[in-house]
Amino acid sequence: MVRHRYLATCPTGVGIYLAQELAQLGAEAVVEMPAGVSFEGGLSLAYRVCLWSRLANRVLLQLGTTQADSADSLYEAASGVDWGAHIPPSGSLAVDFSGRSSGVRNEQFGAQRLKDAIVDQFRTKGLSRPTVDLKAPDVRVHARLHKGALSLAIDLSGDSLHRRGYRLDGGLAPLKENIAAAALWAAGWSSERAQDQALIDPMCGSSTLLLEGALMALDRAPGLTRERFGFNGWGGHDEGQWRAIFSEANERARAGAGTSVEIRGYDGDIQAVRRSQHNIQRLGLEQVVRIRCKDLASLKRPTHRALSSGLLAVNPPWGERMGDVSHLPRLYNALGEVMKREFDGWQSLILTSDLSLGKAVGLQASHRHRFHNGRLELHCLQFDLHETNHFRPLDQPPATSIESTGQKVVTEGEKMVANRLRKNLRRLRPWLEREGATCFRLYDADIPEYAAAVDVYEDQIHVAEYAPPKEIAAEKAARRLDELIEATRVVMDIPASQSIAVKRRQRQRGADQYQRLGHASERLVVHEGRIKVLVNLHDYLDTGLFLDHRPLRCWIAEEARGGHFLNLFSYTGVATLHAAAGGAKTSTSVDASGTYLEWFKANLALNGFSERQHRSVRSDVRTWLETETRLYDVIMLDPPSFSNSKGQSDFDVQADQMQLLTLAMARLSAGGVLYFSTNRRRFKLDDRVQQRWHVTDVSRASIPPDFERNQRIHACWRLTHYA
Repeated sequence: MVRHRYLATCPTGVGIYLAQELAQLGAEAVVEMPAGVSFEGGLSLAYRVCLWSRLANRVLLQLGTTQADSADSLYEAASGVDWGAHIPPSGSLAVDFSGRSSGVRNEQFGAQRLKDAIVDQFRTKGLSRPTVDLKAPDVRVHARLHKGALSLAIDLSGDSLHRRGYRLDGGLAPLKENIAAAALWAAGWSSERAQDQALIDPMCGSSTLLLEGALMALDRAPGLTRERFGFNGWGGHDEGQWRAIFSEANERARAGAGTSVEIRGYDGDIQAVRRSQHNIQRLGLEQVVRIRCKDLASLKRPTHRALSSGLLAVNPPWGERMGDVSHLPRLYNALGEVMKREFDGWQSLILTSDLSLGKAVGLQASHRHRFHNGRLELHCLQFDLHETNHFRPLDQPPATSIESTGQKVVTEGEKMVANRLRKNLRRLRPWLEREGATCFRLYDADIPEYAAAVDVYEDQIHVAEYAPPKEIAAEKAARRLDELIEATRVVMDIPASQSIAVKRRQRQRGADQYQRLGHASERLVVHEGRIKVLVNLHDYLDTGLFLDHRPLRCWIAEEARGGHFLNLFSYTGVATLHAAAGGAKTSTSVDASGTYLEWFKANLALNGFSERQHRSVRSDVRTWLETETRLYDVIMLDPPSFSNSKGQSDFDVQADQMQLLTLAMARLSAGGVLYFSTNRRRFKLDDRVQQRWHVTDVSRASIPPDFERNQRIHACWRLTHYA
């Protein structure tokens, strides 16, 4: 058996599940990559993947990779392939080309040079030259130019595999079929599970989730009704092998047709119901997938048979599918109420493009995944609807679980501050329970006269006083700080025997920001999601964990999966820990402080991550970027506002932003993302930045609920290269 190397492409976020699927189909040497999943096997394996993969977009037969960075070297590289083995005489071809280099600045030009090389090879051999057919070629050549290397492949799939053919009208912002399948795969839905459990979608739309679930439950290949694959016109096609694999899939479909499964869908929109029914008819699944017009408020668990467990899968309306988005939180909260009331003991998955809407469900998610549905980012939230997952109505603030131990506030100032602390705690409690957050900001100079920040680090309290105005007497400022501390002790139930970390916070520049304030050398282990972090509440101005960047670190964990992460001005490397936990292949963390890099290494060890895979570099960031040659898929750039530390060139984030971003973006891969953040007040992004790169202001989304009252805590932008 001839062994080939293949690449199965897929949407971002699906690769981890595609790798599992390929292994089940018999693939060997399976490796998840940024562009998809590579694997090895014979020709029959490629046929099987094209026919059976529920998650892939395309299956590419890799012909090899050659160094090429100019038009002539592209031509030479393509000339080295025996195209007669792939393109039949008088056949047709199309060339899909992606990537650029210093010598190839236009993708259309790159495709033209490759086409010329192929056609000239046929002409030189005295054969009929192939014609170009961009819509339905016999053979589609896939070419990618990346970092001076040209990869060539034959597209064996033809049209994208996610197009099953059963959905002619998906409605507004349709959910791609392989994204629906990936969500079900992540939730553990399978033909075995379908034997004794039900699949229900209360807002089914065009029923993509239900139909993908039905194909999985019935062991039916998604490509069985496909009229043509890319390999049909390929010169290496073996019709006998293909027929054998196709016949086997037909037999399995016939055997699975007798399987008794319970799959139901509901929607309040009659047009959506009719659209679903047409899709179901095209697959011949009218007796398997049953649809009714019913709104969410009327949804009940089916009672015609015992259904103690099952999967509730739903892709509710979001901004693109609903005009008035202000009602969406209530809709999602109503969905959560029905889920809990009618389907206790089940599992549920919800797909949404807005994570805040997922939080409005009012239930705690057990798992979260992120997929790219075209250009739209989707969050896939999984819920275990067990008895301990309590539903929280949107308008009902839960009572705090903090109970007093008899300590009392005394002065009017203490009473005023204590009332504010309790109010903040009530507001934050739903979010804290939902996220499982144990480190958060409780108070941030909410009362101007009591100018300090109060942060909670699990069972420890950290108070950082802001420098009072000059006109405030030192005695009065000290008394107010004492009142704040005592009020915090009472509200948070801190016994008198336990100390509270207290610091006076003033503007720091250069090396001052690294100065030790004490020598307790006491590091505590706290948790943020899946990772552990060492914090020091006493010895430094900052604790080792910037609480306001929690959402950004969660984004990085998702987007760095399978890629290479770069953390610039890395501090104690908490973002790198999230990237590593999220599945980043490698990371590099750069900072000028040896103290913080040692701290980072201790964090790595605490979480069991390897320093070989996640390296640290002590250097001035700009100096290092000028000599670095590697490309990274995700970059975090969070520079200080000012720096004039010894051994480094002076830095001002406002004045030097363009130079810094130019250096950093040069290290970003073509499809990568850079997050640029700054906590400098009144910072203004240079107009040239938006002219040179695609920029999205994500400041609002990057600020967690405990910092919402201080929207100026930081600004954040998402940068990508223009296509």
